[in-house]
Amino acid sequence: MGWLIGLDWGSSSLRAMLFDSEGGVHETRHRAWGIRQLPQGGFEAALSSICAGWPACPVLAAGMVGSRQGWHEAPYVDTPADVHALAARLVTVAAADGRRIHIVPGVRDGAGPNVMRGEETQLVGALDVQPRIAEGTPLVLPGTHSKWVQSHRGRITGFTTMMTGELYGLLCKHSILRASLPDTSAAAPGHESFNDGVLAARASGASGVLTRLFSARTLMLDGKLDAAAVPDYLSGLLIGEEWRAALAAGWLDRGEIPVLIGDEALCLRYRRAAALFDLPDPAWIADAAARGLWRIARVAGLAVDRTPPVPMELPG
Repeated sequence: MGWLIGLDWGSSSLRAMLFDSEGGVHETRHRAWGIRQLPQGGFEAALSSICAGWPACPVLAAGMVGSRQGWHEAPYVDTPADVHALAARLVTVAAADGRRIHIVPGVRDGAGPNVMRGEETQLVGALDVQPRIAEGTPLVLPGTHSKWVQSHRGRITGFTTMMTGELYGLLCKHSILRASLPDTSAAAPGHESFNDGVLAARASGASGVLTRLFSARTLMLDGKLDAAAVPDYLSGLLIGEEWRAALAAGWLDRGEIPVLIGDEALCLRYRRAAALFDLPDPAWIADAAARGLWRIARVAGLAVDRTPPVPMELPG
């Protein structure tokens, strides 16, 4: 049996997947070894440990491992970019244990300019399981740096980055709001407070959410917003701002049904925000990184799939 190891290697975590010869994930392992917190011995030690006991086979890695701060820089591929362009620009590194690591390049949109690393592999996977979304459907990848992506005929033609997740973390941990916040790490999501934040973003109109962020403090001081509800209110403000900006900038028309790609819980928040903007319920595709790694490996000749891909029906 032919094997392939796929690595989803980001800033804060490392996920390793062992693929069988038909593209099935035989085993998955997780470690908190992002490129910013590697074990003693660095990249070599992390790879050797997470792949311990797995067969000697090609390794394909995507994410920040290919950045300037990563193991080895894989230069960006410019838009328009597709799976063939990515597969043609893999960067190969020889590890001390004899494995050869092939690193997927990121994608650069010079019009922004904007860059992505890791999201391109999720997009390849999503487009592989549902080819019809490649024909102009707005694609949204929520996260630390959310991406709003345009595609055409299977190619990434352009995208915009919104630092939603990072701004949320900074506001909750390092802004003036932090001094009044209790420990809410174990709190359940507050739907009402989240909804209020989304509606405040919608009401901000052309002025945008920067004019509404301080309302989290004033509402709390006025007794209209419980301190424990501030994180959910801020989450609603920031996610709501994505939808407001998308409509204002023309990334999305009101009649279009965008596709969310990523974590279910986070995508559920984006779907709830879309409803508060009176938009159609977005479709959702789960984390598609595994499928993307397999698809790139096939095109690059690192893996051979013996079965044709089966298109996945979108929910909703």
